Order: sequence, then C-alpha cells, then structure tokens
Amino acid sequence: MPRPATGQIVERKGKDGQVYRGLRFTAAGGRQYVSLGPVTLAEAERELRHVLADVERGIWQPPRPSKSPQRMEVLTFHEYAEDWWLRHAGHFRTTTQSDYRWRLEKHLLPFFKDYPLDAITFDAVERYIAAKLAEDNPLSARSINMTVILLGAILEGAVERELIARNPARGRGRRVRERAPRRTYLDTAVQIQVLLDAAAELDRNAHRDRRHIGRKAMIATLVFAGLRIGELCALRWRDVDLEAGWLLVGEAKTDAGTRRIKIRGALNAELTRANALRTTADANSFVFATSTGKRQSTDNLRSRVIAASVDRANKNLQARDLPPLPEGITPHSLRRTFASILYTIGEDPGVVMDEMGHTDPALALRVYRQSMRRGEDEKAALRRLVDGHEATQ
Repeated sequence: MPRPATGQIVERKGKDGQVYRGLRFTAAGGRQYVSLGPVTLAEAERELRHVLADVERGIWQPPRPSKSPQRMEVLTFHEYAEDWWLRHAGHFRTTTQSDYRWRLEKHLLPFFKDYPLDAITFDAVERYIAAKLAEDNPLSARSINMTVILLGAILEGAVERELIARNPARGRGRRVRERAPRRTYLDTAVQIQVLLDAAAELDRNAHRDRRHIGRKAMIATLVFAGLRIGELCALRWRDVDLEAGWLLVGEAKTDAGTRRIKIRGALNAELTRANALRTTADANSFVFATSTGKRQSTDNLRSRVIAASVDRANKNLQARDLPPLPEGITPHSLRRTFASILYTIGEDPGVVMDEMGHTDPALALRVYRQSMRRGEDEKAALRRLVDGHEATQ
C-alpha cells in the first residue's frame, strides 16, 4: 500500500511585515514548493489538504507561472542556519558546540543573517572575508578560515535539500592565506612563577563575587597538567584523585585525548587548596565552577583568568625593569609549556605523549628538541618548581 502524501505549511514574514505562506511537499518525483501569498492559516491548511489529495490521486500539476511572476520567498541564511543548528547541534561535543556557536553568532550571522540563501555568492563570501580582515582587531587567518569552513558546511546542507544550486563557500579560493603560527610557551621557571604569582595576586584582590574563580589553581592546572581549555572547563571532582595522584581527562577531542595525568607536587598543592574551598561534596561538581555551580565558559577563562594574569604579570615585571612574558600567551601556550616541562625534567617521551594525548611522534620530537636546549641550572629550577618549590626570581 503506498504511503500517504505528506507536506507542510511554510511561513515567512516579508519586509512589509505581512506573513506569507506556502506549501512544501513531495510530488512528481521531487520536492515541490507552492507559494500561496498572504493567506490566512485556515486558508493555507485547506489548500494543503486539496493539494495532497490531488497528489494521492496522481493528478497534481505544478502551477503555471503567471504573466507577472513574483519571486518565490527564499529562506534567509539566519532562518536556515537556525534550522541547521537544531538538526545538528546535538551530534557535536560540548566544546565543538561552543566553538560553532561562537563562529555563527559572533561572525557569520552579523554579516549574512539577512541574505537569502540564493544571494550568498562567491563574491559575497569574498566580501565577508575582506570585512573580517578590515576589522580593527581582526581575527587570525586561521580563525577566519574556520568560520568560512562552517559556512560551507551549513550551505552544503542547503545544496542537498535543493534550496540552492551550488555551495559558494566551498573551494580553496575561499580561504585566507595562513602563515605558520608562532608557537609560544613559557621558557623558564621564573616566567612560570611570575604568572602563578600574578594569578594569586588577582585571587587575593578579587571582589567578593569573583573569588570563586581560583585563577592560580586554573593556571597551575593548565601549566602542570597540560589540559586544553575545554577540558579544564569540563573537569569534575570525580576525575581528580588527590590521594592516588592522578587526574582523568574524559572529555577530549579524540580517543587519544582521553587520558590519565600524574598530579605532581605543585599541582597537588593547588588542587588540595581548591578542594578545601569546595561548597559541595558532590563528586560530579565542576572543579572550576561558576558561582552558581555551572561550567565555566572558555571565553571567561581566556579573558578573566589567562589574559588578566598575563597582564598583571607583565605589569609586575615592568615595575622591576624586567622583560615581559612572551607575546601571545594562550591556553595552548600553557599546554605546550607542560610538554616542555615534562621533557626537561626527564620524563620518558612515551609518558609525555600519553599525558598530552599526542599520537604524532614528529610533534613530540619538535618539543623534545626545544626542551633539551635548556641548561642544567634551568632544568633543576623546573624540577623544583614542578615539585612545589617556588622559583627564584
């Protein structure tokens, strides 16, 4: 027995404020759309019943174009992106959702939201890229390209649904030329100590409603455990075994990223202090929660913890006529610092790769070669720092 014909009413608000309705259904071997114009919902429902009845009887024919055809209403990028998000977001990891939402809400939607899908052309994509490069504080080439990649993924679905004929965001010509990124990290025990001290100073001077953030403990966890920023935000107390001395990373980008990390002296001391300040004994609570117990956002962690601590550290160094920390310190800079520390204190390369969640020996070798250039005094200073002894400044 053949399946009954099905369809739906599509509603769009025109620029004149009027609600326009149409019908979407399958007939004549493909997806069909019939514009009804500014009719009432009851009228649209009645017309849908008539159309589906004609489809089932096999007598439905596409409407003939009028002498003065009107342009069919087309979904805007905002409308389609919202539908795309509802259909796909649940398949992404929490960290991926956060990243995609940032690309959409902060960059793609402000530019493309009012574009009809069929008006997003190669030229429009080029104008978007030019606009991003011309901003006062432009994104890196890599970040701009990642927004274009997401645009291409969204529009690919529109192509598959035959809403547009081709994807204007696909292809190498839709990319900004990227330079090899400058790999920053903290090179000395003194630099690490200065950053930890700055974070502790911010903790002491924080307003009452900001004392829950625990900047020094967060910096210590990034430097002495090598967590990615999303992993730090997702870390729960059930993943921290202070007695056995292990930290479990369960939410990671790859299978290799799910790993155990040894809690060494300095990190053990900071996490023990953080544990003593907990307001709940729930093992599922976040280690670095918000004041309401929710997960910290990566944006807050970047700005209120890392950037703020680096800024304070540089001011302290300037007051002592000392050079500032390396430029461009990011969460990943502190992750590279962790790998460098482990190699410097003599950990086996296999252990370092396991604790970092790395699978590429070439990457491990590059970090190892940089670490081995340090002198014996610096190696000894880093060992003392990892064990929980302050570096001499």
